[in-house]
Amino acid sequence: MDDLAHNVLGGELQACSFDPLTGFYRDGCCHTGPDDAGTHVVCARVTSDFLAFSVARGNDLVTPRPQWRFAGLKPGDRWCLCVSRWLEALEAGVAPPVVLEATHQNTLQHVPLEVLQQHAWRKTEDGRTAG
Repeated sequence: MDDLAHNVLGGELQACSFDPLTGFYRDGCCHTGPDDAGTHVVCARVTSDFLAFSVARGNDLVTPRPQWRFAGLKPGDRWCLCVSRWLEALEAGVAPPVVLEATHQNTLQHVPLEVLQQHAWRKTEDGRTAG
């Protein structure tokens, strides 16, 4: 696992989610390492369209799996996604918004920063979410 990971903006990698607990290493961050074959580096706020897309592609992130202490995702949850799945969703028009500060710098090996910025999640001044 990378100890001093950076995000796509060049800063220190921020946590993606502790509830639900995400990350390949289940540490709340989108860290990666040699044993992360799926490259779970994109921190996204999942949407209902993305979750339906993922189920249709054979990766059910909705159904609870108590044996893995996984309650299932719901729209608005943050989750570390495989970069390849995020790109598939982008091509299908259902890519969930990306939390740039919590998205690992290795994502840039697959997706240009400009594309990530176009799909960035951000909070508006009144506290609602945009993107």
